[in-house]
Amino acid sequence: MIPEDRLLSPYTGWTRTHWEALADAQLAAVRPYATDRHALLHLPGPDSRNGRHSDGLEGFARTFLLAGFRLAQSGDNDPGDHASWYAEGLTAGTDPSSPEHWPSMRECRQAKVECASVAIALHETRRWIWDRLDDDVRQRIVAWMTDLLDSEVSDNNWVWFRAVTSAFLRSVGAPWSAPDIDHAIARTEDWYAGDGWYSDGNGTGGPLRHFDHYSGWAMQYYPLWYCRISGADADPALLPRYRARLRRYLDDAQHLVAADGAPLYQGRSLTYRYATLCPLWVGAVFDATPLPAGRTRRVASGVLRHFTEAGCFDERGLQPLGWHGEFAAIRQPYSGPGSPYWSSKGFAGLVLPAEHPVWADKEEPLPIETRDVRRTLTAPGWLVSGTAADGIVRVVNHGSDHAFGDGTAPEADDPVYSRLAYASHAAPDSTEASLNDPLDSHIALLDAEGRPSHRRPLTRLHLGVRTAVSRHRAHWPLGPVPAPYAHDPAPFFRTGPWITTASVLNGPLEVRLTRVDGPVQEPLRLRLGGYCLAAAEPPFTHEGTGPGAWVRRPDGLFSTVVALRGFDEAGIATARDANALGPYSATPWLATTAEVQPGTVYAALVCLSGVVEGSAAAEAVCLEVSYDGDGDGTALASVTWPDGTKDTVRLESPR
Repeated sequence: MIPEDRLLSPYTGWTRTHWEALADAQLAAVRPYATDRHALLHLPGPDSRNGRHSDGLEGFARTFLLAGFRLAQSGDNDPGDHASWYAEGLTAGTDPSSPEHWPSMRECRQAKVECASVAIALHETRRWIWDRLDDDVRQRIVAWMTDLLDSEVSDNNWVWFRAVTSAFLRSVGAPWSAPDIDHAIARTEDWYAGDGWYSDGNGTGGPLRHFDHYSGWAMQYYPLWYCRISGADADPALLPRYRARLRRYLDDAQHLVAADGAPLYQGRSLTYRYATLCPLWVGAVFDATPLPAGRTRRVASGVLRHFTEAGCFDERGLQPLGWHGEFAAIRQPYSGPGSPYWSSKGFAGLVLPAEHPVWADKEEPLPIETRDVRRTLTAPGWLVSGTAADGIVRVVNHGSDHAFGDGTAPEADDPVYSRLAYASHAAPDSTEASLNDPLDSHIALLDAEGRPSHRRPLTRLHLGVRTAVSRHRAHWPLGPVPAPYAHDPAPFFRTGPWITTASVLNGPLEVRLTRVDGPVQEPLRLRLGGYCLAAAEPPFTHEGTGPGAWVRRPDGLFSTVVALRGFDEAGIATARDANALGPYSATPWLATTAEVQPGTVYAALVCLSGVVEGSAAAEAVCLEVSYDGDGDGTALASVTWPDGTKDTVRLESPR
């Protein structure tokens, strides 16, 4: 007899019962690290820059959010005693005389982030916790929260921490701030980039270029949950607006998950892991999704199963800082031991009843399980190529770099934002070495000392269906590159020529083209890096000979670069403990041995695939390059693929 969960969930085998059990297991695992009355969770791991006190609040608030989602539809059933456990923490945390008291908003900026999670959890557990608290405890919670009103917050998704808190305070008859809500709504409009996508702020002005998972797990989540807390009559125009945008966003975002549940590895705060599921569940909660209910659960359960099977929980049942297992280099200055539990957002679907179609309907396959996926994401400037044969998702990036200026001043590259390509099954190396020597999925000019140029900021020139083009001014840091968000002084730069880069895609294959223009005042060589692959253990085979190089993982996944035009040197760069996907990593690369020639088009085939090695395909790719006018005019590159299709792209000289 076929088990019922396999009938309901033929792809993942996961049902709501699995989700509830995993939520309970996570909540039980953190309890040994709580203070006596549970107000602070001092989880093992290095302190964030905010300090141990703040980190303790973070551990409480983010796991309380998970408890809130878990209890929302539990009826009268609370076998884990989550409600009373967290109620005791609320009582002690808001008591100024308690040794476990929480830091105030004025003395600790991070408390503003955690306040929103506390507010949402209290809303979802209103009958379980808020309605049963003593009145003096409720007043203390209100007093702690109102300290956030009208306070300074970062000009990004943080504006919603104030607005969500105000919504909760308004719902319980406490003081709230209309200007905070109005400000969040207005700034969200400023950051809307179209097609359902939001930029998470835009630095100090200029074009919108801050695109990553925050567009989903923050900018889609908080506005709609604000509507949920506020009720239909508070801001009647908002709900339809935000629902329509989320529906459009999810039409894109569903294609950023691989067949095995691996999400795209790109952007900051990746230790939040399956928080990537948050907008998916929000779409189901608010009837704001184009996905069939069975596909929603297929994506969600696939992602969660991917992380659990990849080791995101350690032997204690805790989530360490990392992507799969523990990976210290993923840590950012604001990351503490409790930070990974923003993944609690990925359990938002538990607020829906068990009979809801997302839990009751049969799973449906992902698009990538039935066909190859080709998608143009206009807002971030990405082209998506997913292949059914190996289930891998790839993104070429010609529009987003998380630059903080107006798009003109040179900045150091950030590995998770500035690369030419990202994928579900490959990740950039993330160490001090990779900050100062960007290689994987990168194009650089090497100076006389072999130092590579940086790419950020980039300018989008063209975004089509299978072709994309961007340009940047090559620049070299005049000093060490600090870790992102470390607030260390940024280096000065010296600038060089313009680099125009194009991508032409066909399934797992990319022809990457580059031309250099402008003042070349020193001997410069060109270097191109392919996808960086990581593995848990050697042997990890790799080879670089003649016009190409390849890396092969034990499971058969290949990363290949093959010279098509101009490159005559190849090699492999290896690293240890530098990659979130495994301790052994390697990147194939190509370079020119001669000085780069301005106006000349250089080209390579780049491939990440579980079924195509790349070198054989390169022999069947035909590349033709012609120029309009003389050698420094517009270059026309035509690519004829093994399947007979042909694509043409223009690489123009900067004017």
